[in-house]
Amino acid sequence: MMFRLPLIALALMGCDTGAAQRPDSTAHGAGAQPTADSAAVAAVAADSTRGVVRADARGVDLRSDTAIVRALYVNRFAAQSSRKMAKLIGMADSSEINAFVIDLKDEFGLNYRSANPDIQRNAGNAGTIPNLPAFLDTLKAHGIMPIARLVVFKDSVAARMNPTETIRKSDGSTWRDKQGLAWVDPYSPKIREYNIAVAEELVKMGFEEIQFDYIRFPEPYKSLPAQVFPTSKGVSKPQALADFLQQARTRINALGVRSTADIFGLVTTVKGALEIGQEWEVLAPVTDVLLPMVYPSHYPPGSFGIARPNADPYQVVYTAIKRARERDEKLGITAQGHVRPWLQAFSLGQPKYGAEQLTAQKKAVYDAGYDGWVLWSPGSNYDVYVPAFEKTLVSRRTVAAETAGAP
Repeated sequence: MMFRLPLIALALMGCDTGAAQRPDSTAHGAGAQPTADSAAVAAVAADSTRGVVRADARGVDLRSDTAIVRALYVNRFAAQSSRKMAKLIGMADSSEINAFVIDLKDEFGLNYRSANPDIQRNAGNAGTIPNLPAFLDTLKAHGIMPIARLVVFKDSVAARMNPTETIRKSDGSTWRDKQGLAWVDPYSPKIREYNIAVAEELVKMGFEEIQFDYIRFPEPYKSLPAQVFPTSKGVSKPQALADFLQQARTRINALGVRSTADIFGLVTTVKGALEIGQEWEVLAPVTDVLLPMVYPSHYPPGSFGIARPNADPYQVVYTAIKRARERDEKLGITAQGHVRPWLQAFSLGQPKYGAEQLTAQKKAVYDAGYDGWVLWSPGSNYDVYVPAFEKTLVSRRTVAAETAGAP
């Protein structure tokens, strides 16, 4: 049965990278592309040891299922700025951070120059990383795993360039969301092939993991026209998403890297599927890693019996991730790194978030039985959270989590 979220919950969740779900996302920087300073990255590259013991020691394959991945999100414009990258690399050099999740395809198109004409036609005009090979070489020299983030179905550029592959209204015209943006049709074989081709090209360029975002359908707000999917052929929304992820995983795994997907945090605790099509039991078996966005500020008051979820980051994250672990175990999925949550590194309401709140979220992940996480700061600004970063990368999973049972 399709789970119908209350309108307030959908409003709080918003879009994966929009003003509600991920506030002040890459959209805020459009047209404000920073000036690159190649000397800044070169200076960091020349000082790559910094006296900090990195647990990976550049000798651990971060693509292995047992490797711990602790990452920062790097938005489109941060990735295009050498000066910004130098700062982020410096943070990784002096801490447990060993991976960056980097925008390579978002709702504004591509953030790299493709050699494939069929891909390049969907590039958009928001700029690209100036020298991607050098960019990747620098990250790898610092023991930082580059993870490519690809926005899949909320793709206004691909929708404009492929108008026959969009979600429709009942009159046959293109459906648009509350922002006035067209979405491509998740059922479309052409759209699926395009996204997998982008992923394959990025792996061949040197990215060591692919992370799919917007693996979902748009919210079916009552104030908007009904969404029509001409090629659905009776296939359910959850199954359509699973079919794409299975196809992508098969081809990406064949190149030696993981295929992962971002999902709403509520998916870990809601029974059945959200109306956007995400359902734990359907998506978990077809992904190497699932990344639930368990931002405490996005849970409605009273969630898990907590009056103000944003004020109790430990309990919110622990409850959500513990439930994800239990559901995985029922599916027979026991990989240590199969769940890698997105944690809140931004403020939305009170209290303001800083190192204390991040420390609480990290501990919740460890107590729930996992070691990895990714931080979401929409502007890729992490200064206030640095005091919560450990100096070395070591496992913090608790023994108690190993015997955690279902409620």
